[in-house]
Amino acid sequence: MQWSFGRGDLDMSTSARDRLIVGLDIPTIAEAERIVSTLGDEVAFYKIGYQLAFAGGLEFARDLAASGKKVFLDMKLLDIDNTVAKGVENIARMGMSMLTLHAYPKAMKAAVEAAKGSDLCLLGVTVLTSMDAQDVIDAGYGSDPQSLVLRRAEQARAAGMGGIVCSAEEAAAVRRVIGAEMAVVTPGIRPAGAEKGDQKRVMTPAEAIRAGSSHLVVARPIVKAADPLAASRIILAEMESALSG
Repeated sequence: MQWSFGRGDLDMSTSARDRLIVGLDIPTIAEAERIVSTLGDEVAFYKIGYQLAFAGGLEFARDLAASGKKVFLDMKLLDIDNTVAKGVENIARMGMSMLTLHAYPKAMKAAVEAAKGSDLCLLGVTVLTSMDAQDVIDAGYGSDPQSLVLRRAEQARAAGMGGIVCSAEEAAAVRRVIGAEMAVVTPGIRPAGAEKGDQKRVMTPAEAIRAGSSHLVVARPIVKAADPLAASRIILAEMESALSG
């Protein structure tokens, strides 16, 4: 099976190596360089979010992309249309593979227009995996997390986005809404027995693949492991088993 993400021909094989995104949720470039060096050719895809971005991570992202790695820039953009569009234009020039923005219809439409002609896959963030039903209510939404996720997934598809970011718990339902061609990127992945940390809606790697996730974001279970390379191999093996099962 292959996915065509609607932005830049990001067709991916069924290889687990193409689907595992290691989250570099660490404080310094030196630590990020150590992780990337340790994982070597085992890992092809990395996520850079706020923590590393504001410690020199944007230049590091450019360097990673130039070295042949794929980079998911997790910026969760949301602003007025023009600001979003100008940001997307510059990020597309950086050689990034994926970029997140909050799945608000106007922001998504502006981003899609700005990314035309580039290889950037735009991902709509639906509901953060650290949020449960009460958190959604406290944020002022009158629906449960899954209903909000599905509504935003529909809006992302209508806007022409390349994919969705959601909890693996919602992956199967989202896949039914968006079809087979968009990416479903799921953070909050925890191998069996791992601590959940501040995540509230989690799944194991195998469960997420079987639910319809195209890409899994794994951070702490790898980057905080005593042996990151061994941890990544265990997760990749579990993913491969689910893909071949």
